[in-house]
Amino acid sequence: MAVITRSQVIRRPIDEVFDAIVDGGQFAVWNPTIRASRRLDDGPARDGTRFEWELRGFGNVVQQLEEFDRPTHVRIVPHIKTLGVGHRFRLTAQGDTTRVDHELEMRPKGLFRFMAPIIGTIGRRNLRDTAAALQAHLEH
Repeated sequence: MAVITRSQVIRRPIDEVFDAIVDGGQFAVWNPTIRASRRLDDGPARDGTRFEWELRGFGNVVQQLEEFDRPTHVRIVPHIKTLGVGHRFRLTAQGDTTRVDHELEMRPKGLFRFMAPIIGTIGRRNLRDTAAALQAHLEH
């Protein structure tokens, strides 16, 4: 299993950063790895909130929020048969800025286990691009 980590500091308050992360229906507006995104349920974001993303290289994938603890912790879990994945966000307020610690887990399943090195490379690139896009979106 590959676990890829990255940290960043975003010049926005923790509540704004958390709200952007849990608004999965709007990810396509700012995240270059996602071609389209939409919310699949109603109400405020919470554990179990679901949305669908059209992901580069995977097509349409249902996502779900887990480990939801406003405003410091959330995990986005895609439902992909060939890959166990989860993107955990840990947020720490630092005055008017927010430290975001990313943890991307990638567990290839079945025949995809043989592609682990390639999947790790793709994961690192996607995490880098997502972190940069989140920062640009919130600081612009």
